[in-house]
Amino acid sequence: MTVAEEARKYAVAEIEKFGTPILEHFLISEKKALELAKKLQANEEIVQIGIYFMDLKLGEAHQANKTSSHVDMGVRAAREFFKKYPVDDESGEKIINCIAAHHGAVLFNCLEAEICANADCYRFIHPKGFFAYLMLLGQRGLGHDEALDTIENKLEEKHKILSLEICKKELEPRYQQFKKYIKEARNF
Repeated sequence: MTVAEEARKYAVAEIEKFGTPILEHFLISEKKALELAKKLQANEEIVQIGIYFMDLKLGEAHQANKTSSHVDMGVRAAREFFKKYPVDDESGEKIINCIAAHHGAVLFNCLEAEICANADCYRFIHPKGFFAYLMLLGQRGLGHDEALDTIENKLEEKHKILSLEICKKELEPRYQQFKKYIKEARNF
């Protein structure tokens, strides 16, 4: 098994254990990240491992009421993973940047990190991800207004992170549609 395959196996095991991120979101960002890596001629293995580790510890952090710590927890988990499945230092630092930069709090230091962050936006701005998130919010017991607030905040966060023109072109009309639908839902 390759290092990327081991990383995917680890990420899926974490999803199965903690239930977050939902598998649908994982698959959306994985598909888009791999598509972008090919199209933009980035290092596909770095993108794969980065996308798998970006929210690796989200479920554990959510369960412990430390969701805001999931990035730091993911970075630590990646460094531990690299002890068992070695990657060269340069690739390792790029993977760490994929994890650290996917919420926009840290600058991208490589194309692979920018790809991962943009692929993550599809979890909330693409219709498949948007509706999967709404279903999750309903399962968590959020009421109508709270769910709208939550998803609108996520839309805004991810819209600000979009940086690749190819992704902006694809997602901007969808973002505008969802903003319109949220407004209409509030005003009905």
